Amino acid sequence: MAGRGDPPEGTPEGLPGGGEDEYGSVVFDESFVRAARLQEFSARERMGDHARAVRSRPGWRVWTGAKQAVLLVLLIAVAFGTAIYMGVRHPYQPAPAQPAEALRSMVIPLAPQGPVPGGDPDRLYAHSPAAEYRSGGAGITLPAARPTRNFSESQVMTALTIAKDYLVDSSLDPAVLNGTSTRPVRALLDPDQIEQFDRSVDAPVNDGRHAATGWLVRFDPAKTKLADPEIRVHGTLRVTDAGPNTLEVTSDHTFTYALRPADTAPRVNDASLFTVRRELHFRFDRDDLRTHRAELLSSYTQAGPMACASDPSGALEPLLAGQRATGTGPAGTDPYQTGRTAAAFCGSLAPGAQSAPPAAQPAT
Repeated sequence: MAGRGDPPEGTPEGLPGGGEDEYGSVVFDESFVRAARLQEFSARERMGDHARAVRSRPGWRVWTGAKQAVLLVLLIAVAFGTAIYMGVRHPYQPAPAQPAEALRSMVIPLAPQGPVPGGDPDRLYAHSPAAEYRSGGAGITLPAARPTRNFSESQVMTALTIAKDYLVDSSLDPAVLNGTSTRPVRALLDPDQIEQFDRSVDAPVNDGRHAATGWLVRFDPAKTKLADPEIRVHGTLRVTDAGPNTLEVTSDHTFTYALRPADTAPRVNDASLFTVRRELHFRFDRDDLRTHRAELLSSYTQAGPMACASDPSGALEPLLAGQRATGTGPAGTDPYQTGRTAAAFCGSLAPGAQSAPPAAQPAT
């Protein structure tokens, strides 16, 4: 009996390979036939005049290189447009910058409990709590800058640097101290605070909002001048991450000035020390960091020796060598020590906060 797939008469003789069909392993199944691009017409279809032997079957057309390029460009355009849309609609975009708040300030005069000590500036400094303080901007040291949850190390350092620049320009610049210029301070303020600053400088009022001395240290050049340009400084700076878009810096520094009367020629032992402690609270959003500006939120100042009856809003009015205060405030306040005074409008300058040079020895 013939095997499966063999013709009834058996395998034809004369085939190569001992009668085996060399195409026997090729299977033209139904899927192969359907996939063919050309199909032969039947005998009946070929009987017609000018009939073709084969016809094309419907199937996928081969894309040309140009069509593939067009498709690729369309895909890229769709992806790019989607990326832009998601960027605009991203729910985690940083919050828009808020308008700067108005400055809140307080200036507390510290009245001496006796006559103001006078002397040579070097001797006064040597016998005061400021003896070991550095001079000028060297006394405003920056802490190590470390990254926070929302800001990089470089952004933290930028905030600290702006705060130091503000302290230098508002507390140490001779032109600012004598009232001839406010530009260095104004240039460092957020634009939203410029109007308040200008009003405070042009028409100062001791109302907690518009005192010029809330923004800067200023003396009346008709009454007071520096006896020594080397101002002694000591204090600290502290950084706080206040949110995704806000850094805050708090400064607490004591500035000690050697002053003398402006309307007389310098004389021996006519200098005296005047101490100003400033606590400033700065706020920086990302735009402030980029433009090197600051928002000054609050300013707390203790200054003495100064009479309680003085008006410190426009300029500080120091009591100079040999002068006394007509009244004193509650408790003794030391501007060289940290911590707030309990006095609301005036305090009493602690004796230890003033220079105590030894009395001159009589000539023999």
